Amino acid sequence: MKLSKKAEYAMRALLAMARSPDIPTFAIQDIAASERIPLKFLEQILLTLKNGGLLKSKRGVGGGYQFHKSAARVTLGEIITLIDGPFMPIPCAGGDTTSCECGIAGGCGLGQTFGLLREQMNAWLNTTTLTHVLERERTETVSFEI
Repeated sequence: MKLSKKAEYAMRALLAMARSPDIPTFAIQDIAASERIPLKFLEQILLTLKNGGLLKSKRGVGGGYQFHKSAARVTLGEIITLIDGPFMPIPCAGGDTTSCECGIAGGCGLGQTFGLLREQMNAWLNTTTLTHVLERERTETVSFEI
């Protein structure tokens, strides 16, 4: 299972913003350059994040994008769902046995197993915030040289 490039870029853009909490507004050109994201693609992504309530925009001189809520409250699950839709490893993993092709009443073991994976993955994604990711970046391995 693989996230789309669009979802990866969305997370990278938001993390770039979260790394600089002292900067109130971020120019899209700056984010695109620092994260090496194509500008036109980033424009679409940030608009989606704005429409989803994670960002707000400011027009005019000094304009750009701002967080609508703090990075500590933005989860990876929110970002991925806005960009890629809900995590669904196979069609019947969501408990909808009508979309299951196996024909087993109540769903097959495969659908139930991947349904469990879906629940666990969503629980993790919906509790892991941008701040958690940044904390991992700050954690450095300390080495002692003699």
